Amino acid sequence: MLDADIKGQLAQYLELMEGNVLIKVSAGSDDVSKDMVALVDELASMSPKIKVERAELSRTPSFSINRIGEDTGVTFAGIPLGHEFTSLVLALLQVSGRAPKVDEQTIEKIKNIKGQYSFESYISLTCHNCPEVVQSLNLMSILNPNVTHTMIDGGAFKDEVESKDIMAVPSVFLNGEFFGSGRMTVEEILAKLGSAPDASEFADKEPYDVLVVGGGPAGSSAAIYAARKGIRTGIIVERFGGQVMDTLGIENFISMKYTEGPKLAASLEEHVKNYNVDIMTLQRAKRLEKKELIEVELENGAILKSKAVILSTGARWRNVNVPGEAEFKNKGVAYCPHCDGPLFKGKHVAVIGGGNSGIEAAIDLAGIVDHVTVLEFMPELKADAVLQERLYSLSNVTVLKNVQTKEITGTDKVNGISYMDRDTEEVKHIELQGVFVQIGLVPNTDWLGEAVERNRIGEIIVDSRGATNVPGVFAAGDCTNTPYKQIIISMGSGATAALGAFDYLIRS
Repeated sequence: MLDADIKGQLAQYLELMEGNVLIKVSAGSDDVSKDMVALVDELASMSPKIKVERAELSRTPSFSINRIGEDTGVTFAGIPLGHEFTSLVLALLQVSGRAPKVDEQTIEKIKNIKGQYSFESYISLTCHNCPEVVQSLNLMSILNPNVTHTMIDGGAFKDEVESKDIMAVPSVFLNGEFFGSGRMTVEEILAKLGSAPDASEFADKEPYDVLVVGGGPAGSSAAIYAARKGIRTGIIVERFGGQVMDTLGIENFISMKYTEGPKLAASLEEHVKNYNVDIMTLQRAKRLEKKELIEVELENGAILKSKAVILSTGARWRNVNVPGEAEFKNKGVAYCPHCDGPLFKGKHVAVIGGGNSGIEAAIDLAGIVDHVTVLEFMPELKADAVLQERLYSLSNVTVLKNVQTKEITGTDKVNGISYMDRDTEEVKHIELQGVFVQIGLVPNTDWLGEAVERNRIGEIIVDSRGATNVPGVFAAGDCTNTPYKQIIISMGSGATAALGAFDYLIRS
């Protein structure tokens, strides 16, 4: 099951195991079961600390990873390879007694969970957002006997996925009821269970010299540059990485031939934590006001004060804003082809958008689904020529140009899309099962209102130093009017804004 390179890396990790673990395998005669048994036997052959026994679990095929004499509640229903291989390795290490790389406060919150919590996460092995959810829920199961978690590969349990109308991954169920979908950190999961920080935890914070709002590439860069100046720096982070977390392959980050969004986001967080930065996670700002100091109010009601503020709130996927989009989100309407594409295997889907992201999505999906229809508003596609050439070489792709999406139709899930030919104004309908929206980004600046000057599409207007029209307020990254939305440009603008803020402070 494992090639030589992976086995070599795995052998090094397995040497870090501290105690013995028992893998209980529930297998049948199907191909997935055979591969699962082969994988588990291979793991056992690589470490004397791994024992294997046959068992009857609630799903077949599946296997659980346990301490000797104790069920930890960690189960894999499917073969955790691909993006989930790391989840398997971490489960082995942590069940064996290896300490997780999580702060003590989070560990205490997990241990203090009362009641019975049975989590199920439905994933696809190509989903780069799924491992964090799987690893978070596994960790909670390992640390608290009241929590159990089963990772379920949608490809191995198709009937179960379809019976629950799961059309987006990761989808998490708690005690049989839908809990949430999309990427979630362990802190976010704990917050949904009622452990979110309240305003009182921020009441005693002294004013900052620089307060950064947002933890994507721009915000992380700004926080590092500010902290390196030796000034009191804070950062408000909903999630480190921002949009980068939803990006699979990154091939234009200079000095790296290839990396992936979650990996880069983890590096950003690790780098920020190397400096004396007050990090406030799971927080969103809702108001900014310039007084003697600049005040930033959080959604939980806390008010933070700072001499200078750097806004780096990034952007989010733009909605097409037609009937059916909101109603069928995660029920056939999707925004991540890498994550959700495998759930549409053998089906007919549409991609709205003819830019690079839309055409890349169509190319990826064409290798999975039965047919892809691309809908582009303009008379011509906007994607790079090399992408268009690849697209037009595919036999199961139809391109509709100069059309306007009018409605996404369905009952309990998507069953079609209606569009208008902009030349003839004739409305047509296509029967299909999924719609992927890929029409660019919109800045996360609505919460600012009139506090700073923004352009007609909501981007914060900044000068060459990252300064806004409000003294002491700076901005960086995709939330600004910079013409190019790229990771490396956002990082540079974050550094520029931090240096601009420092220059402002020493002259104030």
